[in-house]
Amino acid sequence: MLTATVTHISGSITVTVHYPGSPGADDATTATTPTTTPAAAATTATTEVKAGPSPIVPETKELAWTAGAFVVFAVVMRYFLYPRLRKGMDKRYESIRDDHETADATRASAKAEVADYEAELAGVRAKAAELIDASRRTLEAERTARLLVVNAEITAKRAEAGAAAEAARAAVQGQIQTAVADVTSRAIELAVGKVPDAAVVQRVAAEVMSVGVAQ
Repeated sequence: MLTATVTHISGSITVTVHYPGSPGADDATTATTPTTTPAAAATTATTEVKAGPSPIVPETKELAWTAGAFVVFAVVMRYFLYPRLRKGMDKRYESIRDDHETADATRASAKAEVADYEAELAGVRAKAAELIDASRRTLEAERTARLLVVNAEITAKRAEAGAAAEAARAAVQGQIQTAVADVTSRAIELAVGKVPDAAVVQRVAAEVMSVGVAQ
């Protein structure tokens, strides 16, 4: 509390203001005002000055208004805003959960479709492999049969050609043997002056032809 001391001495007025908690004279403010009023003795008056409201500490009505506003805000928040907020949060949670369930179902369906496709693809590949193997076996059998037929035809034609060549050679050999026998007989006849025995000449010519063929 501030304390103001007013002293009237010999025509002058002195006002001393003491601050709270400052009992010494150094913490006081003094003001002196001269006056024309005569006085025989000093007059001292002490007046107490009350302190004003603090700029930091709130007043009671401010606390009451603040408490009332907080209570109203709490009531509005509890019974109006929070239920709507909770409802919106629950709705969003349900939407997110539905989206997750839909995504899981779609993923499972896609996996099932992929598994079915892979199974069908494996079946098609197996069937194609079986068809290829069957075609290969059929072609191999047809090729083998054709080779056998061709080989048989070649063998038959070769035998026919060999027989024809053998016959032609026998025929030619007979003709050559006859010609050789005639030439030999004529040569002997010219050499010795008489006709040799035809059987002997034929036998010698046949032996000579046989030796030439063997060589």
